[in-house]
Amino acid sequence: MKNLKKIPIQIYIEQEQEKILEALSRATGRSKAAIIRSCISRFIENLPLEEDPALRVMNLGSSGKGDIAEKHDDYLISFEP
Repeated sequence: MKNLKKIPIQIYIEQEQEKILEALSRATGRSKAAIIRSCISRFIENLPLEEDPALRVMNLGSSGKGDIAEKHDDYLISFEP
């Protein structure tokens, strides 16, 4: 994930979390943002597969078509809700 473009985000953390984050930043020489990104990455990597949000969209239905992988763009363009 290191090569992905970073997107700014604002969050609120507890005061105790800020104290720990500040201490970690000083002790390691890493920015608070780098520490937070590392924690998020570790959390995502440790998600059980059944809780992976990306996998929830797979196999939600059946189209009856055998060429979805090859023609998915065509099907999406022609989709009318």
